[in-house]
Amino acid sequence: MAVIKPFKAIRPAKDKVSFVASRSYEEYSKKELDCVLNYNPFSFLHIINPGNRLNRKVSGKERFKLIHNRYLEFLEDKILLKDNEESFYIYKIEKDNLNCCGIICATSTEDYRNSVIKKHENTLEHREKLFANYLQLVQFKAEPVLMIYPDIVEISMIINSEIKNNPQCHFTTPDKTTHTLWKISGKSTSTRLQNEFGKVNSLYIADGHHRSASSNLLSLMSQKKNPGHTGKEPYNFIMSYLIPESEIRIFEFNRMVRDLNGLTAEEFLVKLDKFFRITNHGDQLYRPSKKHHFSMYLNGLFYSLYLRKSRYEFTDALSKLDTQILYKTILEPILQINDLRNDKRIQYGYGKRNVLKMKDEIDRGNFAVGFGLVPLDVEEIKAIADAGLVMPPKSTYIEPKLRSALAIYDLGSSVS
Repeated sequence: MAVIKPFKAIRPAKDKVSFVASRSYEEYSKKELDCVLNYNPFSFLHIINPGNRLNRKVSGKERFKLIHNRYLEFLEDKILLKDNEESFYIYKIEKDNLNCCGIICATSTEDYRNSVIKKHENTLEHREKLFANYLQLVQFKAEPVLMIYPDIVEISMIINSEIKNNPQCHFTTPDKTTHTLWKISGKSTSTRLQNEFGKVNSLYIADGHHRSASSNLLSLMSQKKNPGHTGKEPYNFIMSYLIPESEIRIFEFNRMVRDLNGLTAEEFLVKLDKFFRITNHGDQLYRPSKKHHFSMYLNGLFYSLYLRKSRYEFTDALSKLDTQILYKTILEPILQINDLRNDKRIQYGYGKRNVLKMKDEIDRGNFAVGFGLVPLDVEEIKAIADAGLVMPPKSTYIEPKLRSALAIYDLGSSVS
């Protein structure tokens, strides 16, 4: 059963929240990053990009130590403030057709090891170690791991009751996303939440597999170094954002390949015919609308590819995924792409706005062929996680995307 804990969050001062909270660092272009660093002195990006003040690039342990120093400076300058009591935090995100409301809390690394917290993606060992070392030196976590749980009426009732109160902060970002945060510090409500989540068999990681794995590695490393280990130390927990599974939005990643592995377009189509019924749609934009159907853009033409199910065997949850079908029928056997994560011949595009971009890239000659897929659904994600399997890279693009530094988990204070 899932264990969740309240914690004393470090949060931006109320009058500076919208200036401090940021998107994930990787989402910023260099031009945008420079603009924020030059004109917004309160941005959390100053903490995680400490070399900016020194006008030089820093890396490795030097960078991590400087990040910790900038973090302490934000605390000293009262840009960041620490809550006095352990709390759960309700975080609501509203944008276009996205409306999610969940709990920021601490979840257990022991639950992660025991598969109460389940994953559906592989992680890279070197990235786990790098981020574990990062956490050990900077001593905070600024972006929660997104996890989902089955829709539960009792939990929704608690949340809906609490959001009737005045929020701790409420602001809208330039991308027209509204962010609202409430604090739950009452013991009776906190206990009710913990009891309800105690009935949940599994939490599923939706976004943040490397952060979860790194938190677990940090926990194991820290336990070995601590002869007085009790299990209450902050390193035993993952800062998490838990939302009902009905509230995530899942989009697809399209695939583009730079060449046809020495084949002509005609030879390539002949090889595809083994596994697919192929229809030529000419220059008419085509998007797939069903599972096991794909779109393809090749030589200025759109094609629909319908899987011949008599030629393909479904053996487990992984074999039913469209991303896996595409890999096993086209990418691996025909185009000789074996390493989906590292092969430079393949590139992935976030499908929500990517079809026209994919067409343009192929028309420019940067790629030879592109494939469109329908999004996976939450049941497919859970089936993979329940079976202990992992999806191919870039199988899903999941929203919401969370703001960093709205609530910070300090690794220097214990959790009860």
